[in-house]
Amino acid sequence: MDLTATTADLAGAAAEVARLLPTRVHDPVLAALVLHATDQVELSGSDRERAVRLTRQATVHTEGTVLVPARPLADTLRTLDSPQVRLVVEGSRLAIRTSNARFALPLLDLPSHPGIPHLPPVAGTVSAAALASAVLPVASAASRDGALPVFTGVRLHSVGDRLELLATDRYRMAFATVPWHSQTPLDVLAPATLLADVVRQPAPGDDVTLQADLDRLALSWPGGSVSTALLAAPFPDDRARKLLEAVIDSTVLVDADALAGAVRRATPYSGPHGSVTIQVDDSELKVKGSDPQNGESEESVKATVDGNRLTKTFQARYLSDALKAFTGRRIELRIQDGIRSTVLTSPAGDDGVELTYLVVPMRTVA
Repeated sequence: MDLTATTADLAGAAAEVARLLPTRVHDPVLAALVLHATDQVELSGSDRERAVRLTRQATVHTEGTVLVPARPLADTLRTLDSPQVRLVVEGSRLAIRTSNARFALPLLDLPSHPGIPHLPPVAGTVSAAALASAVLPVASAASRDGALPVFTGVRLHSVGDRLELLATDRYRMAFATVPWHSQTPLDVLAPATLLADVVRQPAPGDDVTLQADLDRLALSWPGGSVSTALLAAPFPDDRARKLLEAVIDSTVLVDADALAGAVRRATPYSGPHGSVTIQVDDSELKVKGSDPQNGESEESVKATVDGNRLTKTFQARYLSDALKAFTGRRIELRIQDGIRSTVLTSPAGDDGVELTYLVVPMRTVA
């Protein structure tokens, strides 16, 4: 194999493949990268659970396929300041050459690599920008606790010409819908962390194709694809939909950024439980923090209030995550009495994405 490519393009692709592959594995082959050169160069990797394939333009002098350690390749390419780089097989090494430097990586045993699985059947397509706008806030509501894997996923469920996304860690929940072009029904539970990484890869103007079968979900776009094994069967959404059908005691219209800023400034005073209190008054929200050691804070945020005057206490980081999802928007807080969830929502944006975020308040001891 012998090829010349733009260093930045190759470095970016190698870094993405390396980042999506595991680093702590017993078999180094599973943390390795396959380079396949034909009329362009394909960089791919798989650890049997997930697989990634990215293609980049290159001038291919000699076609071929090799397997090399992913992280050393990515780290070497990242540090080069030459605009062009040449990759050429020299005996048992892959040489990385510029006009004034040479680096060499060992070639690994290509036949021992599990290979890149074929993509499953197409379910539908969606705008890359809209998908990212939906996945990123929804994925933030998924659990990071691997002991309960069902709550570490995002449910993707097609309903007509809308794709629904749902995630919850039992203390908060995010629900979004996005326009899409359906070919076959889709209902899967995929790892939230991986989805959040993948939707950053396509260009905003691209379309993303979702492909699925009983075992895998794949996202593909011009120049790349990522597939992953599914989590357990999707959790039922009937209970989630009941949470969305809230009985509202107070409705508050407020600027999301203004409220997020107040919550952020109150967080240093959130005490041992990391909590902030939101007090609904006539035409404002009061954001309060109280810590026996650090002191206390109180800040008013202008708002339009309709309904009862209530006081709610939340985990500051959960509330901050929810507000971050609505950056730049005016939001509606639908507040329920007791310890029932507070619902955050706003009108659909230009991309057609509709987002709803639920945050469970904390119990307060009288």
